[in-house]
Amino acid sequence: MPPGFVLALDQGTTGSTALVVDPEGGVRARGYAEVPQHYPRPGWVEHDPEELWTSVERAAAQALEAAGLRGDDVGAIGITNQRETTIVWDRATSAPIHRAIVWQCRRTAATCDRLRAQGHEPAVRQRTGLVLDAYFSGTKIAWLLNYVPDARRRAARGQLAFGTVDSWLLWKLTRGRVHATDVSNASRTLCLNLSTVDWDDAMCALFDVPREVLPEIVDSSGPCGETADLGWLPRGVPIAGIAGDQQAALFGQACFEPGTAKNTYGTGCFALVNTGERPVVSSHGLLTTIAWRIRGHTTYALEGAVFVAGAAVQWLRDGLAIIANAAETDALARSVPDTGGVVFVPAFVGLGAPYWDQHARGTIVGITRGTTRAHIVRAALEAIAFQSRDVLDAMAADAKSSVGRLKVDGGAVANDFLCQFQADMLDAAVDRPVVIETTALGAAYLAGLGAGLWRSADAVAERHAVERTFRPAMAAAERAERYANWKRAVERSREWARS
Repeated sequence: MPPGFVLALDQGTTGSTALVVDPEGGVRARGYAEVPQHYPRPGWVEHDPEELWTSVERAAAQALEAAGLRGDDVGAIGITNQRETTIVWDRATSAPIHRAIVWQCRRTAATCDRLRAQGHEPAVRQRTGLVLDAYFSGTKIAWLLNYVPDARRRAARGQLAFGTVDSWLLWKLTRGRVHATDVSNASRTLCLNLSTVDWDDAMCALFDVPREVLPEIVDSSGPCGETADLGWLPRGVPIAGIAGDQQAALFGQACFEPGTAKNTYGTGCFALVNTGERPVVSSHGLLTTIAWRIRGHTTYALEGAVFVAGAAVQWLRDGLAIIANAAETDALARSVPDTGGVVFVPAFVGLGAPYWDQHARGTIVGITRGTTRAHIVRAALEAIAFQSRDVLDAMAADAKSSVGRLKVDGGAVANDFLCQFQADMLDAAVDRPVVIETTALGAAYLAGLGAGLWRSADAVAERHAVERTFRPAMAAAERAERYANWKRAVERSREWARS
């Protein structure tokens, strides 16, 4: 039997987190390292792939040191990651050919508009479960191969490799021995066929993505490689769990039954509902995606993606400098009885589900001479809850039943005001778990199962614990009025594209 500790590596948009999880499923220690953001043009967002890797190394070293462990104590590694972010690198040197294009980046919006005008969106939806949007990896891959000199020729010769961030971390952990991705990440590329769970030749041709650059597709749980000697980790530690961050959170929240749902509040906001063994096509602007595949059995989900959630609070801190840190927003929001009529639509990179408007832009309406920073901060937090209601209402319409209970996780749910306002807007109970970093925990659970440290998903479910339940307390009339104001403000943000 291998050592009983699992090291979960969670590479996110604004930072990397590492958790050391003990044999009982408890979090023994945590490490964290921020990731620099690069904005070369308005609407463009990039990361340096080497900085991503360095941040993971730092976070992992911190976690192991805090736990009083060495690399030899690690029995399995789980990986979870920001998903659609796109990296292309040289197979021989492992050098990236360009910075990573981040999921938030809008540089390929015109390409998506052109393909939509040509009538391709129905086929894209039917085959991939996704929509034609710059959010996903397919058009990003093509942009890199077309923009970087000689890249397309090198790709055709098999000299280049594409990967989402999971593939990049797997490549670095194994020192180039494994080029693979799990099914959940593959389902976010626009190149995977949801029915066959394999790369789709028609989609690859549509997006001009050569098969030669694509990674092998593997299960979300089960050994897919072993570490090389990295210094901080020895040779031979099994990498036994991989999932995109939102799918990992769904697993970490023990949403194993069809109909169970979670919402993760991070840089963006992502609600997923387990739909079981068959993909469900949405008629209300949601995405059909793969949740995970374990021992060859695929589980699907419906997803609503909000592009800007916690990133709006980060903008208040870094862009406007009206707060010093995210923690103070709870008290600031409570210091005023309401927003004073201010509504904030943080469409900094367009709007995701259920609108899918690439050209909408951030909008703050209702400002008066009496507006203070507290009103704007409260409006930013309320916007996160409003956007989540947009998505969950669409889920309820697809499922023909309302969401009676929502499991929440992610750094922003430490904010009591946000959780309570979310319960009020949904008119539903909101459960906050003991461990809010459920994304990393889900990766640890997938790895522990894959390496044989835990017996079954039931053993994982036994470890899930709720810290607090928030219950709705707002009158129905007030709820309706506030949400109607939000919908009007959204239309203002969308008018930008039409003006």
